[in-house]
Amino acid sequence: MFKSLSQLASAHRRSENAGVTSVCSAHPLVIRAALRRGKLHGQIVLIEATCNQVNQYGGYTGMTPVDFVVFVEAIAREEDFDRDRLIFGGDHLGPNPWRQLPAEEAMAKAEAMVIDYIQAGFTKIHLDASMGCAGEPPALDDDVTAKRAALLAKAAERAAKASGFALPNYIIGTEVPVPGGADHELTEVTPTGPDAARHTIAVHRARFASEGLQDAFDRVIGIVVQPGVEFGNENVVEYRPEQAVALTKLLDSEPQFVFEAHSTDYQTVESLSALVRDGFPILKVGPGLTFALREALYGLDLIASELDETYGERSLAHALERLMLEKPGHWASHYHGADDTLHVQRHYSYSDRIRYYWTEPEAVAAVNTLMTALNGRDIPETLLRQFLPGLPVRPADRSNPEAILIAAIDRVLADYAAACGW
Repeated sequence: MFKSLSQLASAHRRSENAGVTSVCSAHPLVIRAALRRGKLHGQIVLIEATCNQVNQYGGYTGMTPVDFVVFVEAIAREEDFDRDRLIFGGDHLGPNPWRQLPAEEAMAKAEAMVIDYIQAGFTKIHLDASMGCAGEPPALDDDVTAKRAALLAKAAERAAKASGFALPNYIIGTEVPVPGGADHELTEVTPTGPDAARHTIAVHRARFASEGLQDAFDRVIGIVVQPGVEFGNENVVEYRPEQAVALTKLLDSEPQFVFEAHSTDYQTVESLSALVRDGFPILKVGPGLTFALREALYGLDLIASELDETYGERSLAHALERLMLEKPGHWASHYHGADDTLHVQRHYSYSDRIRYYWTEPEAVAAVNTLMTALNGRDIPETLLRQFLPGLPVRPADRSNPEAILIAAIDRVLADYAAACGW
């Protein structure tokens, strides 16, 4: 059992196929499912928040870093999960939420955000200052990125030492898939070149040393690279190990590091296992978990329509359609096509941008109506087979819709657990 993420590199050097699932979601049922699986196997659970999702101004969840920690810890207490095995990570921490501002102003806000993350108890910090701010190119070169990453690390180190919290582990590197998935069909994704990854490490190492941050750099445990995986609205690009051989060999000469794999959603368990074997033991997943949740919610929506004539026909799906049309901000720039195509994408896209709507009052009310319709009502096995085929639901849980939703999420988490050596 891993007790620290810093053990991942040595495990890889010993050819131990051991990894950790990075759960990138703020949905309470996703977090509950992850904690239950972690408790079942006695494993650490890594929960991550992004700079847009959680920051000092609330992000799109409305939560500050300390709010997010309190929120997750409350679920952990309900699940009787050992707090010592719960790790909080901050993803893409940098100026991205404020990149429309001049660099100096955006970086000041990014430093304040990193300090808040550290003071809230986050111990895994992905430093990402790769994006250009006002008047700059969209993507910055390694030298500028490393300089700004070092400034953020310096702020994090000061905050950790002043607050008495454990000094954090860091992730560097920014060559990642499009956040939330691509908005077009993909056929192939080229892995990061080994020379590019090597240069990223070298530039960061030199910059950290020049800033007196050698101790902090010694706690850089991983680098984000593109292993050749991605998902679009309608398709998934599977990991092809043979295409990443040159990249993965880099770890032989950089034993301090492992790779962090973003957008591993919808990969098969075989592909996830190959990623861990090849040096990508940190597997980030988010939309894939809420996609499974939405599948189960819509399946239960159909079941309630069959069982309860007062419920209405697909009440939940219709409520979400109205909500997304009234508030298109989370999907309009990501989905493209005719009206019927947009309708399908709103509800069924792999990028799962419907996940941003579950906390809206209208969506909460619709889900509560669905839960009320099914709570305590035994769902016939035949209806489960019809609308949730293949989902393992225990007979005792057929009258507990929340348990059914968690089972759907856990089916995805089980693949990650298997790939990570659980």
